[in-house]
Amino acid sequence: MGCNTSSEAKTNKDEKEQNKDTTENKHNNAQNEANAVISEEQAATKIQAAFRGHQTRKTMSMKAATNKPEPEPTRAELEAEFRADDKDLCHAATKIQASFRGHQARKQTQAEKDKEQQDKEDIEKIDLTDPDLNKAATKIQASFRGHKVRKDVPN
Repeated sequence: MGCNTSSEAKTNKDEKEQNKDTTENKHNNAQNEANAVISEEQAATKIQAAFRGHQTRKTMSMKAATNKPEPEPTRAELEAEFRADDKDLCHAATKIQASFRGHQARKQTQAEKDKEQQDKEDIEKIDLTDPDLNKAATKIQASFRGHKVRKDVPN
């Protein structure tokens, strides 16, 4: 046994190759299992996301189907809930009305400023050297002068 014979050498060599193959297979199997676990986790995540989306859409459609607008309260119900002699309530209503009116006024003022600015820009864009513009101005002036003369002359 001290010296390897050719058959023992072949056997040892075969055993080493088998051990090497087994080690590589174990390593590959471990990688495949890790990849399988990762891909299983990804698949599970996708399935869960799809189901959650389905569940949310279903819940929202159920709410939309069953969501009936509340009927308007009657005058008697409103009068019962909000009393005219409640000073805090009246003060709060006045504040709300004042702030809304202020909002409307600011909005209207801004619209007027925008219109004035647009008008100024439009006037600046007019080409005063245009001969058609001079002809049109002369025609307007002549029409106005004729109107003024006819108005001043007694019948």
